[in-house]
Formats: sequence, structure tokens, C-alpha cells
Amino acid sequence: MSGIEKTASVHWEGGGKAGVGKISTQTAALKEYPYGFGSRFEDDRRGTNPEEILAAAHAACFTMAFSFACDKAGFKTEIVDTKAAVRLVKDGDGFTIDRIALELTAKVPGITPEKFEELAQGAKKGCPLSKALASVPEVTLKATLA
Repeated sequence: MSGIEKTASVHWEGGGKAGVGKISTQTAALKEYPYGFGSRFEDDRRGTNPEEILAAAHAACFTMAFSFACDKAGFKTEIVDTKAAVRLVKDGDGFTIDRIALELTAKVPGITPEKFEELAQGAKKGCPLSKALASVPEVTLKATLA
């Protein structure tokens, strides 16, 4: 079976702390979008950072996996909202991602709270981004049925 490949690229100029990068994605959702030390480690909101992009990707993947799981179980999702928080912490001379916290709020008519939790936990475990991020020590999910 052939796979689906998506691409992104980064152009970086300058040294580590003083340098500036530009992130572009295949779809142009991000087109030369700036990032650098300030947007990653400080409070510069003029750019993005890898952790924010990772959080968006994980939230998007998990949300689709949950909706597909509901479809398969015979439930129709009306509204699914997911927030992901990726925590970057100092680790010796570098940094590591030690936690990803997912928060799901969804409106799924006819589903029991138990089935909702089962499908949400299954989507957390089974979505491709969750699998790719399995080395993160703590991945949590708070699921709320609206």
C-alpha cells in the first residue's frame, strides 16, 4: 500500500538565538511564517513555534480520529472541539517535550458517557499523531460530553 506524504520546509538565517526562521507547508496554510527564539522561548506573538504547530497537528488528528470512531460506532458527532497543550521543559543542556494535554468537548447525540469516554480514549491511543508521539512521557485527555 502506498502512503500519503505531506511536506513542510523551513528556511533559517542567522545564529541560534538571533536567527529567524520561516516555515512553509505544502498547502500554503503556513507560507514563510516566521519563528525564532522569541516566539519559542519568550512571549513574542509575531511568530509561531514547533510546539504550537505540534499541538495543532495533534489536536486535529485526534479530533478526526474521535469523529471517525463515533461514525464507526453508529454515533454522529455534531460538534467536536479539541485543545492541545504541549509542554517544553529544560532537559540538561537542551529541552524535551514532557507532556501533551488534550481537552475534548463534544456534542454527540444519543451516546452514553461511558461509550463517549471509551471512544475518546481509543482515539487518543490510536490516532497517527498519538502513535508518533508515544515517546512523550505524559499524554493526558480530559473528555467532556456537551
